[in-house]
Amino acid sequence: MKNPWLTVVAAMLMAGCSSQTSKPAQTQKPEPKPPEFVTARVAFQKLFIAAHGWARDAQPFRLESSNIPGKKGEGGKSASWRASFASAAQRSERTYSWSGADTPDGTARGITPGGEDSYTPGNASTQVFDMGFLKVDSDKALETAQKHGGDKLLAKTPDTSIFYVLDWSHLSNQLIWHVIYGPNPDEASLKVDVDASTGNFIRIEK
Repeated sequence: MKNPWLTVVAAMLMAGCSSQTSKPAQTQKPEPKPPEFVTARVAFQKLFIAAHGWARDAQPFRLESSNIPGKKGEGGKSASWRASFASAAQRSERTYSWSGADTPDGTARGITPGGEDSYTPGNASTQVFDMGFLKVDSDKALETAQKHGGDKLLAKTPDTSIFYVLDWSHLSNQLIWHVIYGPNPDEASLKVDVDASTGNFIRIEK
């Protein structure tokens, strides 16, 4: 004769096992990646390689930073850089952007190519330059700018944004960092020009 107590225990154990196996596996959401902030030269290397995938003779004529809302860079670093390149062979220009974070406008982190536009060699506003002239990174350019008014401005308004624009001056025949303090590059409280080859202070733009 079967022991009724053993029958009850066996039934309870089977019920417990079935309830455990029927539970769906809990999936843990991956942690969002923190934004990546880099200096200009780090981003520029990535963008230069991407541009040469478009045109083998691509040469840069402008590099600039921008701010991602809520992701402000410090110490000469930014989470968003954009470089403009020109191809004399194709007589066209193209921008490439690098982002260290997913942006509210839908731009994914990484490199994003822009559209092509016509290019006229000899145009002073799109004067290409050799990367060999870029010996001073954006963090060092910031150090120079800080010594020429930037430190005093930030002492008064520490939340001031800082932007970096790199281009070639056909007038002085040199590569220049424009370190821009203000809400955006067009509404600057202070613009300090720094020689991108030597790190020397050039002037404060009026």
